[in-house]
Amino acid sequence: MSRKTVIIRCPRCGNKVFKYLKIGRGRLLKCWKNRIISDFSVHKKEEIRCSKCGNLIGIDEGEYIRMRHHIFI
Repeated sequence: MSRKTVIIRCPRCGNKVFKYLKIGRGRLLKCWKNRIISDFSVHKKEEIRCSKCGNLIGIDEGEYIRMRHHIFI
């Protein structure tokens, strides 16, 4: 299984949202919280937003963040 560190960026403005340890291939549909290395986002209740433009990135589901946009392939 391949592991790599990726930087997830806002699809609207390109600002960094997360530095994340990705395991495996394919789309990033969920970000597991224990794999987030650095968090640059803004948390408003269960919503995760870009710190620069306020774009909705995902929804906090407890152990993971369900990504709104399929940001990384």
